[in-house]
Amino acid sequence: LHNVGIMNVLIPNCSKMVGVMPYTCRSALRQIRALHTATVQNAEARLKTFSIYRWNPDKPDEKPYMQKYKVDLNACGPMVLDALIKIKNEVDPTLTFRRSCREGICGSCAMNIGGTNTLACISKIDKSTSTSCEVYPLPHMYIVKDLVPDLNNFYDQYRNIQPWLQRKDTKETGNQQYLQSVEDRKKLDGLYECILCACCSTSCPSYWWNGDKYLGPAVLMQAYRWIIDSRDTQAKERLEKLKDPFSVYRCHTIMNCTRTCPKGLNPGKAISEIKKLLANLSQKPQPDLAASGSS
Repeated sequence: LHNVGIMNVLIPNCSKMVGVMPYTCRSALRQIRALHTATVQNAEARLKTFSIYRWNPDKPDEKPYMQKYKVDLNACGPMVLDALIKIKNEVDPTLTFRRSCREGICGSCAMNIGGTNTLACISKIDKSTSTSCEVYPLPHMYIVKDLVPDLNNFYDQYRNIQPWLQRKDTKETGNQQYLQSVEDRKKLDGLYECILCACCSTSCPSYWWNGDKYLGPAVLMQAYRWIIDSRDTQAKERLEKLKDPFSVYRCHTIMNCTRTCPKGLNPGKAISEIKKLLANLSQKPQPDLAASGSS
């Protein structure tokens, strides 16, 4: 509250001064930033321990190990990714991890934090300094370095389901859009939002055991997303490719995938819908609206 009061004194009409007195605004903001920095520096340090998985492929004789770092929560952002970036920038530049958007959209910073597969950028740091935060790469994956898993097999499986719109007609494309009714479009909700972070697939014991043959929750949910799309006419061919003992049927509805999904999606339900289609217990409904616009 004290800082807010000072802010009101320093920049009482800054919004009105935009374009008129920009120097005055910048000067006031610098004072506020300096005041905030001084407050943080004078506050009693709240040191949180982060125990992070380390492995360097350039040292093949050295086994993986956990390295501990202490981070002052007063000088760190609220998310685990903020702490990792702070450690890399200020303590240990050799720490390696993926990150990009910092908004829970790209899926790059997927890792195992406190025993749960999640995204570091949306995982809040536990404020308790009496406990440590343990950070591992996604489980049961080959590791490139430190917190970076090798996702080549995962993306190869995604490529294998051909995740794009396919149609049997040979009409020239690019002249008009394919139509879809509002109700048919709603069937894609809860499917298209997947960001392919691999949190669900790497939490699945069946994927741990048969990752070379079982496609896994993330890829199967995307397979169902295209199977059920009213504009796609290749559902039968897509299902035919899944009719082996491993691609789908290694799913035993353990449901770790649904519990761990950082986007709140339900891959387990999508897989069960594929199983029903394969067993002819359900059929893909006819589109409410002809995709070409003709009835």
